[in-house]
Amino acid sequence: MSLRLGDTAPDFTAETTEGKIRFHDWIGDSWAMLFSHPADFTPVCTTELGETARLKREFDQRNCKVIALSVDSVADHKAWLGDIEETQGCAVNFPIIADTDRQVSHLYDMLHPGEGDASTVRSVFLIDPRKKIRMTLTYPKSAGRNFDEILRVIDSIQLTDGYQVATPVNWKQGDDVIIVPNLSDEEAKQQFPHGWKTLKPYLRVTRQPNL
Repeated sequence: MSLRLGDTAPDFTAETTEGKIRFHDWIGDSWAMLFSHPADFTPVCTTELGETARLKREFDQRNCKVIALSVDSVADHKAWLGDIEETQGCAVNFPIIADTDRQVSHLYDMLHPGEGDASTVRSVFLIDPRKKIRMTLTYPKSAGRNFDEILRVIDSIQLTDGYQVATPVNWKQGDDVIIVPNLSDEEAKQQFPHGWKTLKPYLRVTRQPNL
């Protein structure tokens, strides 16, 4: 059965380029992004891991650890790291899981049925400190992911966890947000004393509350 939003992320033990981990212990009280790539020494994956390394400070600022996975071995992962640094200009600064027995791939339903190999698709799981899955994305093997979009979703989820707001289309940090419809105007006055603009009774726009 596929994992759903709100499910507890399956725990596992695995070897990584930074040693053996137990996943829930590794997450600790942080957020975490687990993302899979089809195979080592492949072109799209090389660009993705380089970009994630370049953005790691952005993930750190959001208290979000990052960890990658493919079905290749730790030895293959480590051999590949030099290519990533050489071609992408940034050394990988996060662990990569070796899932040679496909244990984690099966737990997280990362294998693409009908493909001619047993490698993983491009899956992303955002997991909160309670170990709950908060966001999933799945890309085909041919399409590289947009990691700026993943950061944007982390910002949205962390903001809406703290305030009774939702984020509109194409929202980014600093943009106006939407007051959730189930909050009455009287209740909203307490939370948003600076006011809001009512476009429709269900569409009330206000500035981002934590700025």
